[in-house]
Amino acid sequence: MRKRLTIVALAAVLGIAAAKPAPSAPAAWTGTWGASPLPANLVAAPRAPISPSFTDTTLRQVVRVSAGGRQVRVRFSNEYGAQPLRIGAARVGLSAGKDGAVLPGSDRPLTFNGAATAVIPAGAPLYSDPVDMPVKPLSSLAISVYYPGPTGPCTCHQTGAATSFAGAGDQTAAALFNAASTFTYRAFLSGVEVLTPAPRTVVALGDSLTDGAVSTPDTNSRWPDRLAERLGGRWGVVNAGISGNRLLIGGAGEPTLARFDRDVLSVPGVKAVIVMIGTNDLGVGYGPVTPERPASPNPPTVADLLGGYRQLLDRAHAHGLKVYVTTIMPFEGAVYWSAQGDAIRQAVNDAVRKGGGFDGYVDFDAVWRDPAHPAQIKDGYHAPDHLHGTDAGYHALGDAVPLAWFK
Repeated sequence: MRKRLTIVALAAVLGIAAAKPAPSAPAAWTGTWGASPLPANLVAAPRAPISPSFTDTTLRQVVRVSAGGRQVRVRFSNEYGAQPLRIGAARVGLSAGKDGAVLPGSDRPLTFNGAATAVIPAGAPLYSDPVDMPVKPLSSLAISVYYPGPTGPCTCHQTGAATSFAGAGDQTAAALFNAASTFTYRAFLSGVEVLTPAPRTVVALGDSLTDGAVSTPDTNSRWPDRLAERLGGRWGVVNAGISGNRLLIGGAGEPTLARFDRDVLSVPGVKAVIVMIGTNDLGVGYGPVTPERPASPNPPTVADLLGGYRQLLDRAHAHGLKVYVTTIMPFEGAVYWSAQGDAIRQAVNDAVRKGGGFDGYVDFDAVWRDPAHPAQIKDGYHAPDHLHGTDAGYHALGDAVPLAWFK
């Protein structure tokens, strides 16, 4: 009888232990927004010979995050600066949705190792300290930074697809911003991260077609923006597109192969990457020769492009990332289109559709091509340059990405 009671008592203890909830996973940082830095000698504003410099100026930049979290931190960049960059004050708040206004009571000061000011060495990035600030998925933040200056030519991201604001003096704490000018590039700002118990981010890696060139500013109409909407905050989405970027050769920033570690592997919480690159390699490599565009000494072959993809695949898989690739979209009618380049495009696409070791592919070529003229983008999806997309065209790309990749 005593033995039976002992067994019952032990079972009861075990039952109570089994009923206790499992400990929750510790929260970790995940990328929720990004803009890949570019050298200062690349144009960051229309007709500007070099990236702008600022003195005694506050910049307020509005960004829409993808995933949400209970804390925020901001990554700044002086990676292409020629001198140390001084931050005089910085704050982050919820955007009020118009003219750079901040929702009253929502903003918080940003600090750096506990200090209200910071100096970013030339060639370096800088994280802010974490800020207790609950952020909902797909909400917009206003990030305000005062630069006593002179900053020197900024480390910018050329295609911001959003209106930002510049004003005299320290306006970081102002709910209503007194703007002296506006701009649509990103200045000294390269990332936003949130603290979440389920860190999961996908990086969209590409050129202007990922960067959202010629999409309507302030509408979040790029295809990674649409993907973020469909994911509804379950994953972070970081846009690492650079307009003019190439897979194999530098031009608009370092080639994709060179910037992969910085723009993909260093993103906190990254679990997957979608690679959409190659259009500029083909256009610059095989397009008509002009005074502005001399003949390329080494135009890429099919093997060159597929070999570049394989390098990205192997490097990502070595870090446990899933790698998804897209086919290259048509662009006949663009100034640098050629029949030879298009033949290579189609051969690369055929190889992608056959697998090649990728974890999956999405046929962006099929989404955009004109059935009656497959070398061209269909009407309604192409911008006047026959290279970039309309908002509807980018939206269709975002809708084509399989959500089954992100369970």
